[in-house]
Amino acid sequence: MNIAALEIAPLLRGLTFDGEKGDIVVFKESVKSAELKCSAENLAAQFKPGVRSVSVEGVGAFLLGEDYDDAVNGTSKVRKVTGRAAVVNNKVCVVTGGAQGFGEGIVRELVKNGAIVFIADLNADGAKKLAAELNAQASRTVVFGVAVNVTDEDSVKAMMDEIVLTVGGIDLFVSNAGVLKAGSVKEMTLKDFRFVTDVNYIGFFLCTKHVAPVMAAMNRPSGKYFTDIVAVSSKSALEGSNKNGAYAGSKFGTVGLVQSFAKELVTDNIKVNTVCPGNFFDGPLWSDPERGLFTQYLNTGKVPGAKTVADVRRFYEKQVPMNRGCFGDDVTKAILYSVEQKYETGQAIPVTGGQVMLN
Repeated sequence: MNIAALEIAPLLRGLTFDGEKGDIVVFKESVKSAELKCSAENLAAQFKPGVRSVSVEGVGAFLLGEDYDDAVNGTSKVRKVTGRAAVVNNKVCVVTGGAQGFGEGIVRELVKNGAIVFIADLNADGAKKLAAELNAQASRTVVFGVAVNVTDEDSVKAMMDEIVLTVGGIDLFVSNAGVLKAGSVKEMTLKDFRFVTDVNYIGFFLCTKHVAPVMAAMNRPSGKYFTDIVAVSSKSALEGSNKNGAYAGSKFGTVGLVQSFAKELVTDNIKVNTVCPGNFFDGPLWSDPERGLFTQYLNTGKVPGAKTVADVRRFYEKQVPMNRGCFGDDVTKAILYSVEQKYETGQAIPVTGGQVMLN
């Protein structure tokens, strides 16, 4: 791995900061003719706005552009977006667990809002399949699939490195990957408890640990480059959940990490918030016939008197004042709000249809 390139790419994105974002920066081993040739030590001093290719001695070359296709071959088809959608227009966004469920919904909505999105998922094939579908729809390169196991630090670091060398940096990191295993505290195995904690809690820590230095490097040239980390938590982060302690505990813990990281990283203009959705009843987390929550809750007797999966679903739908589950666009709107609002960090934003309200 080219360590120097990993340091220079986010610096270049920061040097091209236009008040909202920097250019896409694509690392190449070399280019035939670069507009700027310099040493790593003199890069910041010699860089001029409008430069589209940079060759750094002993490191390699970097191609710059409005989007990925523009940087690579000069054929940008960037869609101009106005209003709140412009909050992430042509910004680099990463969604862990983005190949399915809430994550897929968030990915699709971010793309609709003009973002360049990396789908980071243990299901690498699913991530790449979804990326190919969305790129075909957009007729340009707007989505990338990348493999990651958020519980493995080497895997998280490798994901970050791949993203940085592909586009130069990260503007919004959505830590969405999560798992749930329901069960009574009297019966749950330590293995299951650790599995939930490792993905939901430690995974968020590892992702933040490795994305924060990238974002800090982007901010360094101007001191005005705001970036965002958003954890997709749960309404179970705001109140306990019967026979679901491992999940609720990991989500409560995530709120503590969000508040702590927010206080630390604000000096780098990195905002850290969490969105706390209600139940996504139609996603695999709930509806998978073998491992979904409806099946788990039926088998663990969490819903008294329930005899079928349909009974469990009706029970939970009745708990929501707005009479429906949460959708991906509901969550994405809250994420966009957290990005747009420059004066909020360390917050937990409920998206629960009124089921859970803050005191």
